[in-house]
Amino acid sequence: MKAVVLENFGGPENLKFSDFPDPKPQQGEVLVRVRACALNHLDLWVRGGLPGYKIRFPHILGCDVAGEIAALGPGVSGLKVGARVAVAPGRSCGKCRYCSEGLDNLCAEYGIIGAQGGPGGYAQYLCVGERYILPAPDSFSFEDLAAYPLTYLTAWHMLVTLGGLKPGQSVLVLGAGSGVGVAAIQIAKHFQAKVIAVSTSQQKLDKALKLGADAGICSPPQDIVKEARRLTGGEMIDIAFEHVGLATFESSLKSLKKGGRLVTCGATTGYSIPLDLRYVFSRELKILGDYMGTLGELKTVSELIASGKLKPVIDKIFPLEDARQAHEYMAARKNFGKIVLRVD
Repeated sequence: MKAVVLENFGGPENLKFSDFPDPKPQQGEVLVRVRACALNHLDLWVRGGLPGYKIRFPHILGCDVAGEIAALGPGVSGLKVGARVAVAPGRSCGKCRYCSEGLDNLCAEYGIIGAQGGPGGYAQYLCVGERYILPAPDSFSFEDLAAYPLTYLTAWHMLVTLGGLKPGQSVLVLGAGSGVGVAAIQIAKHFQAKVIAVSTSQQKLDKALKLGADAGICSPPQDIVKEARRLTGGEMIDIAFEHVGLATFESSLKSLKKGGRLVTCGATTGYSIPLDLRYVFSRELKILGDYMGTLGELKTVSELIASGKLKPVIDKIFPLEDARQAHEYMAARKNFGKIVLRVD
């Protein structure tokens, strides 16, 4: 098969479009003919080298995959060759206490395909465990199907499961133009929350407002804390949806009302942040870390996607062989929504 292979850690020049051995489905696995694979910042981080991630070269990136079933491995039932599917990106042992309680993202063996959870979708074929197959409606393009699993699951887990989002509450969405930021805006509006989007780009803020955000903060030059106070009439924010890190974390925290929650899943601008604990405990603030979400949550998200209540947003589509250019485009932060590789 054809695949984009990561030959070593470093820049996008280490991505090579080449031939790679065809995978063969084992017991309980399905062979998926990949038709689309969306990019995530995780792809860039893995490419650059992440401490603790045991990657064997050559490696295939890509955790957001959609396609059609090409073959069924031994023991697989209830699925049909030719069916359109999306693929759950997380992998767990399925046996430990966390897995048995439906908290598979806390499993000690949890990993994400294309990262530390096995090969990903920058390829024509991918073997997938039967339980990670997500049925997909025929009305969706493969690109749309690839554009939702990781980011919408992450945003759901952050806002709903960890943040306890309720109708009428206020949500500050940092990095509103990113894939996970776009997902957060839609999920928050699905819960009838007031959404304040934050971006360094006024153009992206305009798109966020069209998507449903109630207000926007362009920072810089606008001050996030002052604008949050003004836009909420002094009440401040219930939930800060944070994944930017160093550049915005302190402002996100100071935008919270007493008892507010900051949920974070990333640190694209730096992971070491100043933190005055007195401010945290005196206001009873909560800082909650997110690592993806559960398979059960993803099935809930998939139902909302299928019903049209949540809609993937795609910024640009590249052919698979142009994965290097797609990485460069994402690194330049040009996108509003998802960047997708089309696999022909």
